[in-house]
Amino acid sequence: MRRFRSIRSRLFLLFMGCMTGILILMSMLYYNRTLSIIHAKVGDIAEKNISQTAGLFNLMLQGYNSLSKSLNSNYELTRLLQEKPDDPAAEIMNERTITNIIGAAYYSRDDVLGIHILSPDGKVYSYERQFAGVIDNNYAQTEWYKKLEASSGNMVWLGLYPGSPINTLQAEKQAFVFGRKLYDLDNHKEIGMLMIETNPSPMMEALSNVSISPGTQVYILDEAKKIIASSERKGAKRPELDRLPQPSPEDNIFVDGTSKELIVAANTTMAGWTIYGLTPKQDIQAEVYRTTKVLVVVVLALIILSTVLASIVSRNIASPLKLLIREMKKVEMGNFSGSVNVDSFDEINSLVSSFNRMVHRMDELIETIKISTVSEKNAQLQALQAQVNPHFLYNTLDMIYWMLDEQENERLSRVVLSLSQMFRYSSNWEEAARTTLGRELEQIGHYLTIIETRLGGRLQTNIDANAAWLDAPLPKMTIQPIIENAVKYGLEPKEGMGVLNVRTEKEGNKLLIKIEDNGMGMDAETLERVKETMHAKHQRSPDADSPGRRRGIGLRNVHDRLVMMFGGPYGLSIESEPLQGTTVTVAIPIPAEGEDEDEHIGGG
Repeated sequence: MRRFRSIRSRLFLLFMGCMTGILILMSMLYYNRTLSIIHAKVGDIAEKNISQTAGLFNLMLQGYNSLSKSLNSNYELTRLLQEKPDDPAAEIMNERTITNIIGAAYYSRDDVLGIHILSPDGKVYSYERQFAGVIDNNYAQTEWYKKLEASSGNMVWLGLYPGSPINTLQAEKQAFVFGRKLYDLDNHKEIGMLMIETNPSPMMEALSNVSISPGTQVYILDEAKKIIASSERKGAKRPELDRLPQPSPEDNIFVDGTSKELIVAANTTMAGWTIYGLTPKQDIQAEVYRTTKVLVVVVLALIILSTVLASIVSRNIASPLKLLIREMKKVEMGNFSGSVNVDSFDEINSLVSSFNRMVHRMDELIETIKISTVSEKNAQLQALQAQVNPHFLYNTLDMIYWMLDEQENERLSRVVLSLSQMFRYSSNWEEAARTTLGRELEQIGHYLTIIETRLGGRLQTNIDANAAWLDAPLPKMTIQPIIENAVKYGLEPKEGMGVLNVRTEKEGNKLLIKIEDNGMGMDAETLERVKETMHAKHQRSPDADSPGRRRGIGLRNVHDRLVMMFGGPYGLSIESEPLQGTTVTVAIPIPAEGEDEDEHIGGG
């Protein structure tokens, strides 16, 4: 019972029950409706089919009639057929022109196999697919010629022939043949006979529309009950065609289902033909049995498919929820490092993504609280260690400065004064750890006074900061540790003049403070160690005392304070080349005002 209380089982039973019930209901309705159609409407279907077939024949025969009329109404053709030039060259030209006119009509339809014009003087003008034909010279004694001769200008539908009735080389290719007499429309003078051979495939394809079962036999009979075309198979029993009922001229369609065969018939108005379709009654019953078998197979297949689909859908919905519940239990136990990865419906994916973001944010907040707690404890410890009143040191340094000033030792007095200002700045934590870029640069000026004195003129400094950014907030003691590293590791070991540049740049929504030196630089390995240390977590590595590690610890402290104040996108980045120098970039947010100012402050 507990198994069936799960969401997957209930979804499976729900989907399976709904789909199976709908399937069975629809199958029963479809089966009953199908039986009703097969038993009650089969006659109507047969009637519509044969009516459409008769319409197709009428359209096809009308097209053929229009083709013959277009040739009979061609003025140039009628003129050339009557013209008797004395010049052999002119006669050849006339024959070529007649052939071209016939060719244009030939290419106007894809189903035309050949067009022949028989002139009264015995000449035959032909255009057909097999150009190297041999004309039967005895065509005047043939039955088809006599039918054309006996006509009075109306279309004569000659029917299907096993081959071309006039071209002896096309005796094996079946053709549907028709023709008419050609007249000069001005004086109604007979100028020849037209015979056209077409591909019988469209006619046979039209006959297939009458068939409603494999046993259906279709016949086209002329007025004398002679077969024009049929779809009967070899060995099939031919019915007594003379006894087949004839549709009345008023209805044109006849349906008889009282005998052992379903008989449908329709007249064609263009040729006076009658189309018959004869379907055995057992074929109609066979359709019912076949439909029943197919329906049973389809229902079984759909039930199996419904089972598979219900299982897949229920699993796709339940599996991500199970994973989410399992991960929630881990979070409940205090594990915030995991995440759920699923590919399901959009709503479930959105729920899982929200859960992952929530857990990740909780982990970040817990880590931030831990770091803040450690930093706060360190600050408290440093504050306890600095309980000695610093005013004694300020006053002592000021006293030394005035004593040196009285002795006119200006160089040493500037050093003592800068040291006093530095100590006063670094020990003043009334505003916590925040300061501005302007105050930080002022502090750097005092520090550089001491460094320039110590290096004995081997250091040239340039400070170029946009005045618009001087109020930008940043952590206190951000630039001084970077400059101290530059002097200690880059400029002091360098022979000759060292150059130190401090400048500001704007890049998108960031303010970049660049500290550049032309010192010794770092090789790739040392640079990589510095970057590793700068971005490492708060733990001591085995080689923490190496120069690269020691250099990186100070930078890491600055980087961590920047990230804690402004967030992950900000902090330090470092670039260096051996013997070329080092560039450290401090990235902080752009201040809200003063972005378009061009004033700079400088020093050196």
